[in-house]
Amino acid sequence: MKTIFSGIQPSGTLTLGNYLGAMKHFVDLQEENNCYFCIVDQHAITVPQDRLKLRENIRSLAALYLAVGIDPNKSVLFIQSEVPAHAQLGWIMQCVSYIGELERMTQFKDKSEGKEGVSSALLTYPPLMAADILLYGTDIVPVGEDQKQHLELTRDLAERFNKKYNDIFTIPEVRIPKVGARIMSLVEPTKKMSKSDANVKSFISMLDDEKTITKKVKSAVTDSDNEVRYDKEAKPGVSNLLSIYSLCSGESIEDLVDKYSGKGYGEFKTDVAEAVVNTLAPIQERYNELINSEELDEILDMGAEKANRQAFKMLKKAEKAMGLGRKR
Repeated sequence: MKTIFSGIQPSGTLTLGNYLGAMKHFVDLQEENNCYFCIVDQHAITVPQDRLKLRENIRSLAALYLAVGIDPNKSVLFIQSEVPAHAQLGWIMQCVSYIGELERMTQFKDKSEGKEGVSSALLTYPPLMAADILLYGTDIVPVGEDQKQHLELTRDLAERFNKKYNDIFTIPEVRIPKVGARIMSLVEPTKKMSKSDANVKSFISMLDDEKTITKKVKSAVTDSDNEVRYDKEAKPGVSNLLSIYSLCSGESIEDLVDKYSGKGYGEFKTDVAEAVVNTLAPIQERYNELINSEELDEILDMGAEKANRQAFKMLKKAEKAMGLGRKR
């Protein structure tokens, strides 16, 4: 049985892209693996957050994890800040990191470029991400393409620590889903769908209602030739909608192209919207049952207890390897 770790920041409601690209796959992974699903709230504070909104987002994300099918009896669902070992091992991993390799991280360059008063945490959060993963003896980390560089750094830091101090960390394998890994923006289909996009028409939130979803899909950017065909280079908008439709309906892209041959975009977009609504409706129903319930708190309490037990053991191994504290 493999150990899998995945963390998502509570920085806004998740999008359809987050669901199709990641969370949908988590449900199957938990059947045959030892899974840890973490709400990485300490990563969220690398940029300023409203404290009340952050707490709301943390709870909302936890409810969404469960609503999509994460089973707390099969997986460990927990909040990062409720497991102190994450920050403690994060400091240790900072101490084995080099400034040069952190400055080369693409996300640091993108988020800090042209800004004044950039938080030092934007530079140093990859070692915290490494700690998140290494605490649990993680074998596999399912991530999007945009996190691949950080995972490669995690592997480098683990290998560096193992060689310099003691061979205690499992070197994790990066796994990028082949299908649905990158659901694109509805407004700019050459750019990944993002919950942080300033244009709300560019993404479908997992909590959008039927009317909003339909409106967003119908206004999605396509092209002028009115032909439903999969071609990511020449027809990125249509190709993105085909990917979404295929992943929501279970029909192959090839079958969908045949189905809409000669029919134009109107009927196609209506049916894409319907497939999205049907996919998200049961998730939203379960979410609404959970969001203000004691059940959600009980599950998070149980997850924190399990995660703390495992993380503390690994933290003590790392501290002992480096000579920290007193030998007992």
